[in-house]
Amino acid sequence: MGLAVSDLACTRGGRRVLDRFALDLADGTVLALRGPNGAGKSTLLRALAGLVPATGRVALDGRPLDADARAEAVAYAGHLDALRPQLTVAEHLGFWAALLGGDPAAGLAAFGLAPIADRPVALCSAGQRRRLALGRVALAPRRLWLLDEPTAALDTDGAARLDDLLAAHAARGGLAVVATHGPLPAATAERHLAPAGHGADADPFLAAGTWA
Repeated sequence: MGLAVSDLACTRGGRRVLDRFALDLADGTVLALRGPNGAGKSTLLRALAGLVPATGRVALDGRPLDADARAEAVAYAGHLDALRPQLTVAEHLGFWAALLGGDPAAGLAAFGLAPIADRPVALCSAGQRRRLALGRVALAPRRLWLLDEPTAALDTDGAARLDDLLAAHAARGGLAVVATHGPLPAATAERHLAPAGHGADADPFLAAGTWA
């Protein structure tokens, strides 16, 4: 079972960003996805989440990861927090719980947000906003987590909470693909996504779909 990706290709802005990409992850894997800027890490996560057009085969537990399957099984947190400044922390979590299922209290507890539950996002620090965005992942039961630079703006406590959350998710048989440039102690696997070609004429945006 797990996540199986084959022949994944994606073109953005007229450039081939991913080509013939393949990946197999077993249950309980937390993959640290690394690589230089422009290698295609964010595009890969967005393609797996169904947010950008892509071709190829993506299956989760042997089932094609189509739109319906993604709605049931995938939690995505991009590098942008996508929060409304006028809403409070608790209001955001309540909205997401109503939309995705789950318990708002779980999102509060996972990232220590209870003391600022009534604070409007406009008054939250960058790190607090990041904790809130990740709380959306914590509250809803989903099989596959796709996280893009989740430790950005987090302090030591926030990063430790994320690590604990990832470890617990993996222990339950969950899967996570995490694009990161920093430490990720919970990772059980690490791969490097390298741009194709290294000559003067190489397109730096083209990822060959191979692991270096």
